[in-house]
Amino acid sequence: MAGGGFSTLPNGRVVVAITLPSPAEGVGPDTPVRVLVHAANRARALTRLRNLGLRAVYLRGNAEPPSPDEITAVLHHPDGLLWRARPERALELWHPIQALLRPALPARQG
Repeated sequence: MAGGGFSTLPNGRVVVAITLPSPAEGVGPDTPVRVLVHAANRARALTRLRNLGLRAVYLRGNAEPPSPDEITAVLHHPDGLLWRARPERALELWHPIQALLRPALPARQG
């Protein structure tokens, strides 16, 4: 079950934070990831994730809202979509969502 929450900004827009099982092979199947989405409202934030292939994403309640640091990170990113491994690893930097969803490229033999 995904945990998550949202924060409403003063301009009416929202930042949604959801913790999901990792959809990528490089992160590790047992390592959950925290995904941040900046959108006009909660429904549009979830639609953005579903359009990227994360079909079973739902936000029930507001148990894990984004922290002020997470809100700052997503507001300063041009895409408004970020992820990193579980937030306990605060030293890890935020990554663009495409880094999580793109297939791993095979190493080139030179």
